[in-house]
Amino acid sequence: MDGIEAQELALDFLMAEWEIAEADREWFSVLNCRWVKDSWYVVEIGVEGLPDKWVIQVYDTGECDPNYTFNSPISAASGTAELEEFPPEVAQMISKERQG
Repeated sequence: MDGIEAQELALDFLMAEWEIAEADREWFSVLNCRWVKDSWYVVEIGVEGLPDKWVIQVYDTGECDPNYTFNSPISAASGTAELEEFPPEVAQMISKERQG
């Protein structure tokens, strides 16, 4: 497996996990992908225009760790006004992740 395959696996995993429609996949992009200790890739996925990101481990077996990490400098208490421009499923996903 290479980094490109790991990126695709991580994106596929995240889209399936949140049941994001194929048409809304374009809102997501890989921010970073790095190989760690001869065992797995760490893939960071974000949404353009937002500081939020998901960090997913993709093992050399092609499996994604279901215990991914979500990072955001924006708390749920800050509101969701900036999410209004996104498709409802994407906005709801980010809002729920921010709530922890």
